[in-house]
Amino acid sequence: MDRWMDNPWFIKAVALVLAILLFGSVPKNEPGKPGDVSVPSDEKVETVEEVPVKRIYDTDTLVVSGVPETVSVTLQGPKNLVQQAKTLRNFEVFVDLTDAEIGKQRVPITIKDISERLTVTIEPGYANVSVQEKVTKEFRVDAEFSGNIVEDGYIAEKPTVKPNRVQITGAKDMIDKITYVKATVNSSGKLTDTITREASVLALDKDMNKLDVIIDPQTVDVTIPVKSSSKKVPIDIVRKGNPPGGVTINDIKLETNEAEILAPPDVLEKTENVRVEVDLSKIDEDTELTLPVIIGNGVLKVSPELVKVSVDVTKESEKTISNIPIEIEGVEDDYEVGFLNPSNGQTNITVAGPNDLVSPLAAGDFKILIDVSGLDEGNHEVDMKVTAPQNITWKLVRQKASVTIAKKDA
Repeated sequence: MDRWMDNPWFIKAVALVLAILLFGSVPKNEPGKPGDVSVPSDEKVETVEEVPVKRIYDTDTLVVSGVPETVSVTLQGPKNLVQQAKTLRNFEVFVDLTDAEIGKQRVPITIKDISERLTVTIEPGYANVSVQEKVTKEFRVDAEFSGNIVEDGYIAEKPTVKPNRVQITGAKDMIDKITYVKATVNSSGKLTDTITREASVLALDKDMNKLDVIIDPQTVDVTIPVKSSSKKVPIDIVRKGNPPGGVTINDIKLETNEAEILAPPDVLEKTENVRVEVDLSKIDEDTELTLPVIIGNGVLKVSPELVKVSVDVTKESEKTISNIPIEIEGVEDDYEVGFLNPSNGQTNITVAGPNDLVSPLAAGDFKILIDVSGLDEGNHEVDMKVTAPQNITWKLVRQKASVTIAKKDA
């Protein structure tokens, strides 16, 4: 034996045989298939956040609440399996309520489609759920909007909703809590015209808390009629100041006698007119003005804002007409009358009026007389009576004539 061990060829032969035996002991795996021999990997712990929770129950007849939307799943085990599960997330977390009864209960949150070689921890691991009978009921939808949604001077009338009824499905206790079903309209700006907006429908309890129910349809069309708060009122002419001397204001006319005002309803009710103010102190001839229409407090707008005003004037002139003879009537045949004052039996008269009437006047256009009927002999003060053209004013130098009445000589 020692001789064989000393033989180098023997040693080489033995080494060859051992190498062949060792080669044959290595497993021959096909690609993609696990081998008969696995090499242990390092342990690893990973947490997968926000894993959705599936609820398994009869959705046609029941409503379930209390199941969390997501959970955290902690995985512990071989590094490659943990990494694969975290990356693919090909497992499912669920709550099985197939055999659950109506009412409140505590149920486990479980997982499936996960490697048995992994240790799994779910947080939370249980859910306190409420299982209720599913109920569907029809409700009327009321539109709601803020009172300041419309511009000042406009009013919003009662809104309409299409469709005005919705089907609401939920747990019976939730359906029983529904006090209001509202579609709220919001606007980024103030309204001046009728609008139609899509609005979400909300179911609310008596304290205006939103209820967790299913509403069909979820949105409705709300139409809000908007109209101006306006009315027509007369435009009054207010005269300011006095015309210059010698100017008579015959007439003031407006191009339009009415204006439309825009105001809140309470102001609108109290407003009966608007006005234009005409300054007469600067008018000495026929004039056409454009003046602002003046509004009262609280009135937001007036139309028209400006109005044309026509002012018709007459310029007056004055002059004195002299030496108008004073006529005498009522003298008896055997008496005669003599003037003491004015001694010449003539007087002056001052006339005023439109220039076109006053300018051509002469003594012959006036008749001045005194009536001495029934007077005795002697001196008398007798009123002078004047007959003058129309549309003028006149004034005598004196109102009475002094006369003397005497019997004629035989």
